[in-house]
Amino acid sequence: MPSEKLCKTVCQHSKGKIPREDMDRLREIASDYSRVKNYVYDRFGGIRSLLKLYPGYTVQNRMTESGLRAELGLPSVYFYLAVFDALGDIRSQWTRTKVQVLKQVSRNEGFREEDRHYLRFLIRISSLFNSVLNQTTPELPEEIRKQYEKLAQRVDTDKLNRYLRRQVRKHHRKPHTDRADGFSLSAQAYRYKDHGIYIASKEKRKRIYIPLTDTCRYGSQLYIRLYPEESRLEIRVPVNVKVRRHEDYENCVGIALGINRMLTTDGGNRYGEELGRYQREYADWLREQAGIYNRNWQDNPGRKKYQNRKRRYEEQLHSYINHELNRFVEEEKPRTVYMISPPKAERGGNNRRINNTSALWQRGYIRKRLEQKCRENGAETVEVQGKGISAECSRCGEAGKKEDGVFTCGSCGYSTEEKKNAAENVLKRGLEGKVIR
Repeated sequence: MPSEKLCKTVCQHSKGKIPREDMDRLREIASDYSRVKNYVYDRFGGIRSLLKLYPGYTVQNRMTESGLRAELGLPSVYFYLAVFDALGDIRSQWTRTKVQVLKQVSRNEGFREEDRHYLRFLIRISSLFNSVLNQTTPELPEEIRKQYEKLAQRVDTDKLNRYLRRQVRKHHRKPHTDRADGFSLSAQAYRYKDHGIYIASKEKRKRIYIPLTDTCRYGSQLYIRLYPEESRLEIRVPVNVKVRRHEDYENCVGIALGINRMLTTDGGNRYGEELGRYQREYADWLREQAGIYNRNWQDNPGRKKYQNRKRRYEEQLHSYINHELNRFVEEEKPRTVYMISPPKAERGGNNRRINNTSALWQRGYIRKRLEQKCRENGAETVEVQGKGISAECSRCGEAGKKEDGVFTCGSCGYSTEEKKNAAENVLKRGLEGKVIR
């Protein structure tokens, strides 16, 4: 069952244009924030710092001793958040590295199953993983040590350890950022007052006042995103919201997502029928602007208007998607929503307009927002196995034909809309337990 509370991000926006002097002070904080992160990446993003990443206090102490905060004159409310943001990025990079190495281990046809088991064990146990990379002797708990010795007796440990080190060197990269358009700040670094927010600056006892478009007040860690060209900023706030429980939300619903119509249910209900039009207009405008820019790039004075128009298109599209998803939840009253992962946009083809529209398909955003709205209303989303689901008859299970958006089964004669048949199959597989865990 979903938890009683969930975390979501809300945004606040500055009101009017921020004075250039204040924006410059904020950009200086963002620049220093980025410098701190890159310093942490360079110093602690390598193999020799693996054991210092958890829980991170060693890195925090080393950064305090480095003197970088004093050099930059950056308040501690920004400095240590930058350090821990960078640590999070480094940990994420190590996770990606391990995933890549595991893929190589699985694909290597020269390995026996015992070899793969040994390498997976090394990657899973952090102390062993670190000792192999740094060629040191690990200190292991008794139970782990016995498991390791048992596995090591069956394989050539020197050969496999060298293989692991080669793969890590090949796939691991230290993170780096060139972006300096935002920063996090703790609750001690701001206060809400006078229909705005006062943000701590690099000058002692001086804060930067930013008027806001709303009067909401929060007490959690914030993230400030700067838009200097537009003289504005956006505040992203994580908030905990209570899950709404509905006694009448008891339906199991199968859905099929589409590029022209957002989704179709197993009952034949349609939501987001204008999605294709919105996306085609957006794609056509982008294609037109790309041609204008390529023809006049030498004399182009800037892309400020382009970025503003692009943002308005995306906001309009997202607003429509959210409106239709709200309608879906209210009308279908789901307890469980079954769905498959939407297909990837295909490359190639002769129709550039179709290719552009496919590339801009908001499938990831739709999926993310659908899952969020289901959680907020006490419902759950479940993935089902999708292989051959659109070509299978939902009545008899035999293969049928799809033509002009209509599915027809040659075996039992069942005929219905293609997406409705797919949604019926999704629900059928979900209820049969053919789900992806």
